[in-house]
Amino acid sequence: MKVSCLQENLARGLSIVGRGVSTRGTLPILGNVLLKTDSGRLKLTATNLEIGVNCWVPAKIEDEGAITVPAKLFTDFVNSLPAGPIEIALNVRTKTIHLKSATTEANLKGLDAEEFPIIPAIPDKPTTRVSQGVLRRMINEVAFVAATDDSRPVLTGVLTTFDGNEVTMAAADPYRLSVRRAPLLVKVEPKVEIIIPARSLFEVARIVDDSDSPVDILVTPNGSQVIFHTEEADLVSRIIEGQFPNYRQVIPTSHTTRVTVSRDELLKATKLASYFARDAANIVRFAVDPSQEVPLVVSATAAEVGDNTSRVDATVEGQATAIAFNSRFVADALGSLTASEVALELGGPLAPGVVRIIGDDSYLHVVMPLRIPG
Repeated sequence: MKVSCLQENLARGLSIVGRGVSTRGTLPILGNVLLKTDSGRLKLTATNLEIGVNCWVPAKIEDEGAITVPAKLFTDFVNSLPAGPIEIALNVRTKTIHLKSATTEANLKGLDAEEFPIIPAIPDKPTTRVSQGVLRRMINEVAFVAATDDSRPVLTGVLTTFDGNEVTMAAADPYRLSVRRAPLLVKVEPKVEIIIPARSLFEVARIVDDSDSPVDILVTPNGSQVIFHTEEADLVSRIIEGQFPNYRQVIPTSHTTRVTVSRDELLKATKLASYFARDAANIVRFAVDPSQEVPLVVSATAAEVGDNTSRVDATVEGQATAIAFNSRFVADALGSLTASEVALELGGPLAPGVVRIIGDDSYLHVVMPLRIPG
């Protein structure tokens, strides 16, 4: 193998595949990145057996070949080189690559490429296709809700349903639920329903951008893996086995109070209250009274620290009510959105609250209330 490429392109490629490198050290080769010539480009691959990432770097190929090298050392070294061309040459006999950049040279010992796990490639006909910007937004608005402990593995994933011309993502933990629907670019029949690890989707969000360029999505025939493919990179993830809870049961079907409010203003008031709520089980109170000039009051009280009150301008339909939520859950939900206005639908002090986007019925977020002491 003998190739040359630009330092900035190689560094970017390594940053994309780097999150797929195993840090546990069970198999030494999983701590390596695979370098392989592929159709006039340099292909980088990393895997930790839960996800696998391929990335293609523009390169000038003089000789074909493949080798794996220690990912951290290689990445640190490349990141420290100046911008400009890097020459990479493989000595097959010693399994060593020689790197040359401007006035710097290095030799890096590797392991045989044949030992590296095979990462499946996406075939010519994917299951479906979706806009990169749409997929990234869906992930940002939903995946953060997924549970982080493995006591119930299905809750660490995002239920993803491809049905006709629409994809739905839903994630839940015992305290909250986020659901987002979006259009597909390729129709899916019959319906396909899988649970994708939230950790994998966070990596997909790092690979895609906010453009209208497509992402090809393939669910493997045995239903064990899902592949996301762009022109620059692939990400392969395992699929979680199990039955996702029927999340539709926890979505309230009615409300007695609806508050329309600026997302930024409500987020700011919630964050201010959260500083005091830290010493009071994260409890933030939302008091709604349509008879008041400023009908929404967000407050928190900590006996040992003090208290905070913010009055937020809003439009209220329905009756006065008061409810308490975990400040982090409300801030997370509002912070994940880009919409300027949201609606908070309430059904009383002990009923779940629902956050919706004004003018967009394809999103909802459910937050369980907290009992207000005293």
